[in-house]
Amino acid sequence: MPWRRHLSPYLKPLFHRWWALSRGMTLGVRGLVTDKEGRVLLIEHTYVEGWYLPGGGVERTETAQHALGRELVEEAGIETTGPMRLLSVHNNHRRHRNDHVLVFRVPEWRKVEATSRGEILNAAWFARDALPEGATPGVRARIAEAFDGVEADPYW
Repeated sequence: MPWRRHLSPYLKPLFHRWWALSRGMTLGVRGLVTDKEGRVLLIEHTYVEGWYLPGGGVERTETAQHALGRELVEEAGIETTGPMRLLSVHNNHRRHRNDHVLVFRVPEWRKVEATSRGEILNAAWFARDALPEGATPGVRARIAEAFDGVEADPYW
């Protein structure tokens, strides 16, 4: 297990408190990227267990689309080559007070070199009916909403 996962239980609460004090609201983006076989791209981080849709926080002065494009290159070496489509908006207050997450469909992309150093443990493609055991409930729900006609839950 990477060293970041050992420190995460101690550092995460400190970061969350800092974010809550320094920002009134936070905005995150996640990308639903599929390959030609229809498999979904998921990310495993070095600092937290589980498999997630790629994405991250929107920084000041960034648009949501720019933030997702940046995160996709950093985390997975995916560069968007066409417009992204907003699928859903979720309140993530169960994990982070005043946090919201936008989920985008990324239909057009090309492979480039990932630029993240040390944040990503794995980036892998999974069939929608064979997601890894560590895929989070939020990830499973977003995939069902996107592909199985399940109504989008306003909460992550």
